[in-house]
Amino acid sequence: MPRFALKVEYHGAPFVGWQRQKEHVSVQGTIESALAKLEPGPHTIAAAGRTDAGVHGLGQVAHCDMTRDWDPFRLSEALNYHLKPNPIAIVACSRVDDDWHARFSALERQYLFRILTRRAPATHDKGQVWQVSNPLNVQEMQRAADMLLGKHDFTTFRSTICQALSPIKTLDELRVEQVDGFAGTEVHFHVRARSFLHNQVRSFVGTLERVGAGSWTPEDVRDALGAKERAACGPVCPPQGLYLAGVVYSQDPFA
Repeated sequence: MPRFALKVEYHGAPFVGWQRQKEHVSVQGTIESALAKLEPGPHTIAAAGRTDAGVHGLGQVAHCDMTRDWDPFRLSEALNYHLKPNPIAIVACSRVDDDWHARFSALERQYLFRILTRRAPATHDKGQVWQVSNPLNVQEMQRAADMLLGKHDFTTFRSTICQALSPIKTLDELRVEQVDGFAGTEVHFHVRARSFLHNQVRSFVGTLERVGAGSWTPEDVRDALGAKERAACGPVCPPQGLYLAGVVYSQDPFA
């Protein structure tokens, strides 16, 4: 059965998240339904990461097994036709080895989080950013973020329903950037690691926002990390500003 890698872009608002659920609309389930229109029978796809409800995908990667040896371009075009009008797009498709796996072959996941800092309600970016009305101190947020880099026990920044076997992870990048756009000033968080705990990125951003607003100090973040207990975490930010931006493999399947 030929295996294909899919690079998937989606707007997370209409979905309960990536993972298939029987009575709710998910990104995975919607793509599997489109595949069934191309080749009858049940389809199961695997993804590099499972995003929560409301979280978006810019560079999600999944793989599917087909019975027919499709031309990758034809497969992506056919899928995009059957995915309409859902806000999901297959932006790249390629044939991969039978033992290649979207999740287990991945070396790194990259996330982007966007905060819009303005008082007027968001219009064009509504549902795609977390909006706060107060300006944020990017320098202080970066100083706090630097304290989270490296290998740590991230229990404080882990959801109580996280199913990971260990809270110990290595954070490779947590970069805070101010971006001045047409809609106003945004603060972007660029986050990289091999893998993440459930709600880890949103816990980071919600806590760092408190630093940027002046309610926390960078030292408070260091102490929260050292506490190794969920109660020490700052507020968990909403999902709509979070994007799975990319996945890194030893060889880019879409190159």
